[in-house]
Amino acid sequence: MTIQTEPIAKSTETLSPQSLTGSIHRQMIAIIDFGSQYSELIARRIRETQVYSEVLSYRTTAHQLRNLNPQGIILSGGPNSVYDENAPQCDREIWDLGIPILGVCYGMQLMVKQLGGVVERAKRGEYGKAALCIDDPTDLLTNVEDGSTMWMSHGDSCTQLPEGFSVLAHTENTPCAAIANSEKKLFGVQFHPEVVHSVGGIALIRNFVYHVCECEPTWTTEAFVEEAIREIRAKVGDKRVLLALSGGVDSSTLAFLLHKAIGDQLTCMFIDQGFMRKGEPERLMEIFDRQFHIPVQYVHARDRFLAQLKGVTDPEEKRRLVGHEFISVFEEESQRLGPFDYLAQGTLYPDVIESADTNVDPKTGERIAVKIKSHHNVGGLPENLRFKLVEPLRKLFKDEVRKVARSIGLPEEIVRRHPFPGPGLAIRIIGEVTAERLNILRDADYVVRDEISNCGMYHDFWQAFAVLLPIRSVGVMGDKRTYAHPVVLRFITSEDGMTADWARVPYDLLETISNRIVNEVNGVNRVVYDITSKPPGTIEWE
Repeated sequence: MTIQTEPIAKSTETLSPQSLTGSIHRQMIAIIDFGSQYSELIARRIRETQVYSEVLSYRTTAHQLRNLNPQGIILSGGPNSVYDENAPQCDREIWDLGIPILGVCYGMQLMVKQLGGVVERAKRGEYGKAALCIDDPTDLLTNVEDGSTMWMSHGDSCTQLPEGFSVLAHTENTPCAAIANSEKKLFGVQFHPEVVHSVGGIALIRNFVYHVCECEPTWTTEAFVEEAIREIRAKVGDKRVLLALSGGVDSSTLAFLLHKAIGDQLTCMFIDQGFMRKGEPERLMEIFDRQFHIPVQYVHARDRFLAQLKGVTDPEEKRRLVGHEFISVFEEESQRLGPFDYLAQGTLYPDVIESADTNVDPKTGERIAVKIKSHHNVGGLPENLRFKLVEPLRKLFKDEVRKVARSIGLPEEIVRRHPFPGPGLAIRIIGEVTAERLNILRDADYVVRDEISNCGMYHDFWQAFAVLLPIRSVGVMGDKRTYAHPVVLRFITSEDGMTADWARVPYDLLETISNRIVNEVNGVNRVVYDITSKPPGTIEWE
């Protein structure tokens, strides 16, 4: 599964070594995380080589690693100095496992310190791009060009190497930029090969994965789908499974995968809360129920959700009320349609890494749905609604989910659908949400999507949408004075949504969209364009 991405921020608490590993990835690379913002990115870069990877806590013991049997280990960077009193340490016995190890930045410094070398505060820190001067082009640095730009981010340096280590490369400010004990297959780099700024970084990672660790490229989309179907069937047996379908790529991919595995044992439920974009509920039912013959229970709940938001203007209160009402509807409908033994959930690998809300049944060892995080489709379940979880996508990153989606036949319009917030248009209406304002925004948003699709630019944007403001301004239409709402256009480019920039949209496209909105959408007489990046702004207005 080839992945191109930028780093994403994450918490420092990562997976305990309760392996996700199945038979399709007997070979794997373990990433020991010391709190780096790039640890997930390292895992994604490894998977670009079609080798499976997992991110584990630095508290993982050598014994646990031995049981996981990785082909290689990568020690991540981190925000600490290795000589700090409470600096995170790894189990010293990992050096004796006989498994190839690559230390990155903090990971390299920890390797040096624990094996008898010296790490000190550098006379000059090194941040940003630096030219890598290669002293030994073998092993780790094969096919990495001398003078390649690498991304540095460190204030400490290794001033004395442990016995048996040699220098592979240096920079102007860092004498030990890459090191190795080739006999024991221990390597370290002071820079970050996983980031896009490091030219030749991917070549270095491939050298470690293929040549040092001798891995084979077995982590493929096809292999994942086959194994996932076998695992679903083995786990579920003849029991029934419930899935809350939102129409997004995660829940849609999950629905297709489950239907392939268990057929009519799956019940999909779509709750129409009235905050989706124009035509989306109808299109969702068309695709699933009539085009692909995957039955979906349609729940019309628009009036209930709108009533909950009457008079509410605070964005966090909107989110809370929408989530609470979703839970209520979901619980009522699941009881009507049930009983169900399993709840299918579109948990992805970043959720697994970052979540501290894992609950385990002490008798069976099964994870139980006591609470589902707000960024999932369900948004939180009551404690007395107990299901065993089916989470076939929990090994995957977002880009891998899209590859799976294509391989099992999802339409491209779902695979490449722009991200859409759980509360939908309710948080793109600033202020109170009313039926009138929903109709205004739905129509304006439709114009945006229609025009960027017509000119072939839909996939040029991470997101492109309209926002309705709770103010009015004076205008002139047909020689008459108007007093109507302004609409804000928000077009964003991004790799992962963590940072974003406003899109430089052609003026003629903006002009066409503006003309259509003010002419076709009742209640709007002005269109403006948001040119705020993230940070300092956010992608959504609420």
